[in-house]
Amino acid sequence: MPRIQTLDFIRGIAILGILLLNINAFGLPGAAYLNPAWQGSVTPGDAWTWALIDFFAQLKFLALFALLFGGGLQLLLSRGKRWLQARLSWLVLLGFLHCLLFWEGDILLDYGLIGLVAWRMIRDVSSTRQLFNTGVMLYIVGCGVLLVFGLLSGHQPNNSWLAGAADIQYETFWKTHGGWEAVRNRLDLLSSGLLSLAAQYGWQLAGLMLIGGALMRSGWLQGRWSLTHYRRTALILLLLAAIIEIPGIYLQWACGWAFYPSAFYLQLPRELSAPLQAIGYAALCFGFWPTLARFTLTRAISSVGRMALSNYLLQTLLCTTLFNHFGWFNRLDRPQLLVVVLLVWLVNLLFSLCWLRYFRQGPVEWCWRQLTRLSSRDVMLQK
Repeated sequence: MPRIQTLDFIRGIAILGILLLNINAFGLPGAAYLNPAWQGSVTPGDAWTWALIDFFAQLKFLALFALLFGGGLQLLLSRGKRWLQARLSWLVLLGFLHCLLFWEGDILLDYGLIGLVAWRMIRDVSSTRQLFNTGVMLYIVGCGVLLVFGLLSGHQPNNSWLAGAADIQYETFWKTHGGWEAVRNRLDLLSSGLLSLAAQYGWQLAGLMLIGGALMRSGWLQGRWSLTHYRRTALILLLLAAIIEIPGIYLQWACGWAFYPSAFYLQLPRELSAPLQAIGYAALCFGFWPTLARFTLTRAISSVGRMALSNYLLQTLLCTTLFNHFGWFNRLDRPQLLVVVLLVWLVNLLFSLCWLRYFRQGPVEWCWRQLTRLSSRDVMLQK
């Protein structure tokens, strides 16, 4: 099937944007991911960087990627059951190895596991409206579970929100020394992540995939609607998302990022606004595509999107090398980490442009496709 250039660009934006979130997980202790005051205090530079990233990027690009993933499942339904199952199963295995051997912040495993459920729902729900509404319902259920977690939690912060000196020292040790100690900790974090996926995040991820499938089926994610529609949709959704999220950011700052209520209740505005903002970002790209398509940078970002999986793994390779092996872990503050983001983006862009001059697919995409083809064929031969 012919590629949709705008989707390649949006996917590239999502992959590059996800690094704005992941860079904190690469370069700082886990407690710093959502809490800029993870050491008990915060500098103005860290606070403002946190606020801007929280507003423009946190969860938004993950939501955008999940929408595109669901849209991709809709497009790939014609490949058949065995092909899709093989493709997603290989993604699960790749995610597991990525998480176990390289980095505990992997999302591939989550997308593969939820995708194995979501593609059947996308296939079996005949009504586009019903598919969209089901996705919205599942996402809201996930937000509701977050509230329940808040009700069940105590008021005292744990080390995942406010890290002690011993916790920071130990995390620095196993991340920079590697070996079995790192593998064991990644396994522990993987176990916790899978519990979170089953209890809360999986609902949201499945909901986003279904919404993406519905938007693809309706032609919205294929650019079939008018430029005026996309521009109007972007304006409405981005304004609505801002109205929902800005109070949450302000209140977290005002209470000094206290564990209660920041760790649960004040995360909810971001959770609710993220799908609106993600769809708004996509609408901006479709609405202004005739102008965007003229720029060389757009072609470079589209190349990143065509090699999304390879570039995601390349980000892990570069960042774990810098922070874990070169000893940069917990040495840079949030503004300084943004400089690293720019450098990694540059590598992503140059690598993608150079590679696609000679090949049609990224290296990992090619391997993934070949393994999927061989696995689905073997299943058919066995039957």
